[in-house]
Amino acid sequence: MTLISSFATLTGKTSYFILSKLFNGGSSYPGKIAYKIDPDILATIGKNYELIIVTGTNGKTLTTSLINKMLVQKYDDVLTNPTGSNMIQGIVTSFITHHKTSKKPLAVLEVDEANVEIICRYIKPKYFVLTNIFRDQMDRYGEIYTTYQKILNGIKLAPDATIIANGDAAIFSSKELPNKVVYYGFTDKGSEDIDIKAPTNTDGVLCPKCNHILHYHNISYANLGSYFCPNCGFKRNKLTYQVTDISTLLPNKTEFEIDNNKFEMNIGGKYNIYNALAAYAIASELGITKEQIAKAFSYDEKVFGRQETIKVGDKDVNIILVKNPVGLNQVIETILSDKSDYSLAFLLNANYADGIDTSWIWDANFEDFNFDKLPLVITGGKRVKDVTYRFKIAGLNMDKNVETVEIEDFVKQLPSIPTEKIYVLATYTAMISLRKTLSDQNYIK
Repeated sequence: MTLISSFATLTGKTSYFILSKLFNGGSSYPGKIAYKIDPDILATIGKNYELIIVTGTNGKTLTTSLINKMLVQKYDDVLTNPTGSNMIQGIVTSFITHHKTSKKPLAVLEVDEANVEIICRYIKPKYFVLTNIFRDQMDRYGEIYTTYQKILNGIKLAPDATIIANGDAAIFSSKELPNKVVYYGFTDKGSEDIDIKAPTNTDGVLCPKCNHILHYHNISYANLGSYFCPNCGFKRNKLTYQVTDISTLLPNKTEFEIDNNKFEMNIGGKYNIYNALAAYAIASELGITKEQIAKAFSYDEKVFGRQETIKVGDKDVNIILVKNPVGLNQVIETILSDKSDYSLAFLLNANYADGIDTSWIWDANFEDFNFDKLPLVITGGKRVKDVTYRFKIAGLNMDKNVETVEIEDFVKQLPSIPTEKIYVLATYTAMISLRKTLSDQNYIK
């Protein structure tokens, strides 16, 4: 280790100690300091790690968490970034605060799509796990093809790495790569004769070979499914790992089969079954047993801000990160499967980490909410007027709406909501602020 990298590491560790002990924080700022002092620090602190990068638009945090839970049952030394701080500064923080106990530790890291290349400049991953590509934060990523190119720029630096890719996303088969690629997806058994198209306004449904509209034997959601092109013959690649059945799909429970093995999770949403499948695929490649995988799925541990339930007095506050139309639509679908009484909140910010363009809320299916059932909708965040107006246009009786700009004001409303349960949909910085406020008030231990 060079003198400058030693100083950068020491400074980062010191700031982490202070921030974590005094302010209950420190997921990215220590890495920011260390990286500023030594821009090449990753080459030093990441040396000897066997790296697994998890990237894509949606599902990175839960997929990374599940992979970590599986791997720690076999490997003694595994580094991860559980808070979802997935840009260069957060990843540097993860390395400088990890206490290595082996000569060849594993690193399972959620990585922001635009940061894959910079990580791969310094550390050559052994595996890439690709979840999906949807339109998201267009001010940062551009269209989906631009986003994928950002990931490819990193993959090209690691031609010997194995790619574990969502086979139901046609974009992941759009480029020829030297890497070994293993695909996972949902089975199309029994639907081979079906010929359907994705709904109007769905991204990523042009054939990458001839630009005709893709057709499907089945669609799980959005542009994901068993696709084929009737014009040129392009079609989904053979799946190595696949979901073969879904028997229960509730907000807080899913029961499903992968390769005819039964599993269950204490979390809802079809999109989370994809996350489970991605974790299953990489774990299987690394020799994790079905029993160890099942154990990881069965943990009743909610991931940071992703369907995380926090008790506030007698209220169950279920926090769900939302950031793009596809993800929000899946969250809405999951909430609608809840037959109990609940209230709703939406906290909308437009900071850099959220995406400064909030027009994406108009592409999500707010109209699907059962506004007759909802007794209260609280709107908040820096762009509260935007999201309030979106609910108004969708059909919400504004007598049921309460606006709160500041997070502290929102938290003050929680004791008076008319239901025991409230779903809080929040963009990234709003979610972080909400968790910090709840932590400061001792609702999060």
